[in-house]
Amino acid sequence: QVQLVESGGGLVQPGESLRLSCAASGIIFSVYRMGWYRQVPGNQRELVASITSGGITRHADSVKGRFTISRDNAKNTVYLQMNSLKPEDTAVYYCKAERQFGPTNNHWGQGTQVTVSS
Repeated sequence: QVQLVESGGGLVQPGESLRLSCAASGIIFSVYRMGWYRQVPGNQRELVASITSGGITRHADSVKGRFTISRDNAKNTVYLQMNSLKPEDTAVYYCKAERQFGPTNNHWGQGTQVTVSS
C-alpha cells in the first residue's frame, strides 16, 4: 500500500516560516516526481512546486523566491520550505507522487492545513 504522510502545517503569522514534510512509503520514491499542491475551499487545486527524480525543480510564480522544494531520497521524503509566508498562502497543502516512467501512477497525501494570519 502507498502512503504519503504529511506534517509541518500549522498556524503562523505573516512573514514567518514553515517547513512541510511528506514521507512516502510503498513506492520506489527515487523514481517519482514529487509535487506540492495547495487548495483553498471553492478553488482549484494548484501546483506550488515540483521536483523530478533528477532534482529539477519548478516553483509557481506566486511562491518563487519564497518557497523551496527539495527531496531526500534516503529518507523517502519531500520537503517544502516556506519562508516569508503571506495570508494568501493559506490553504490545504497536498503532497503528490507521480511516477515519471512507465504507466501513469499518481498518489496523493491527505493534506495539511497551513494558515497564515495575524
